[in-house]
Amino acid sequence: MSLPQLPLTLEDIQNILPHRYPFLLVDRIVALDPGKRIVGLKNVSINEPFFQGHFPGRPIMPGVLIVESLAQLGGILALLATPENMGNPSLFLMGLDKVRFRQPVVPGDQLRLEVETLRSGQKFWKMQGKAFVDDALVVEGEMMAAVGRGSNEDG
Repeated sequence: MSLPQLPLTLEDIQNILPHRYPFLLVDRIVALDPGKRIVGLKNVSINEPFFQGHFPGRPIMPGVLIVESLAQLGGILALLATPENMGNPSLFLMGLDKVRFRQPVVPGDQLRLEVETLRSGQKFWKMQGKAFVDDALVVEGEMMAAVGRGSNEDG
């Protein structure tokens, strides 16, 4: 498989993942070692819809959405490593382990998302994800994901 031209833009990401606004949580891919490691960016803006209620007067990005950003980045890594699955909307987060939230993420921050493969296959992946603001680790954890071929196969 040939290495995609970096950086991958939002439009490139939309050609890989089925997610769309407001739930597409990766803005750019800046580094890629296919099947092994990927680095992406998420720009955190006060215009994000979740800030209206989380929390009024003290906006903080929900930690579960940072984990979702990491999961989406892991999905990009898995899909680019298995070209036969490109464009497949059946990409599922199956589990989380050892997730830790280290510090709040606020409007104006830029998340640097890093995901490394721990185990991989055609259908199942285990990955380690870390999210940073500047050099500070804000979230880390392990994720398991499955890539299917549609509702009939996945039962």
